[in-house]
Amino acid sequence: MSSHEQLSRKLEAIRRIGDDLPAVVIIHNLQTQSVEYMSPAGQQRLNTTLAELKAMGPEYFTRFFNPQESAEYVPKILGLLQNDRQNGFVSFFQQVRASAAEDWSWYLSATTVYLRDENGHPSHVITFALPIDPHHHITTKVNRLLDENNFLHRHKHIFAGLTGREKEILRLTALGHNSAEMAAILNISGKTVSTHRRNIKHKLNVQSNYDITRFALAFDLI
Repeated sequence: MSSHEQLSRKLEAIRRIGDDLPAVVIIHNLQTQSVEYMSPAGQQRLNTTLAELKAMGPEYFTRFFNPQESAEYVPKILGLLQNDRQNGFVSFFQQVRASAAEDWSWYLSATTVYLRDENGHPSHVITFALPIDPHHHITTKVNRLLDENNFLHRHKHIFAGLTGREKEILRLTALGHNSAEMAAILNISGKTVSTHRRNIKHKLNVQSNYDITRFALAFDLI
């Protein structure tokens, strides 16, 4: 049986149950980088049709999904394909919206290989995207983690400019230690601690302990 025939048979099987599944089902063609199939619930959510989705090609990914998150999970999907693990999958949170005028909606998604070509290489992947109740407690936690992750990416270049000692001072400051306590812990003078703290504020462009704590949390110092 050819790959085309296999795809037709498998798509027909998905179409028969697509409306009965609680998750949105999406099948991507890796060669064309386009949507091969999306269950009706997904088309309705995105206010589009399957024909329009196919015509979008790679634009689909930037049009409907938060690019800051895509930068996190797309490499994992590519890693799955490159490693080509049997029965392997990647799960991830993603935010989706039909247009820029709407708020983002959270989905918990999982992607795996759906079909292979004649040489045994992945040709299509299937994704199950399960909507998350916006009032669920996990949504608040994921939003907080996303904000922290975005903060990290925006500031990693200036954080990299801190010395090892400055990172120690940053951590102790976030933990609430004063200069005298830090001097004792690090076995350095209070004047040296003050110099480090001044340099940290200058390099990170921060003024308050709240700002310092955000850096310490984002970069896993505490």
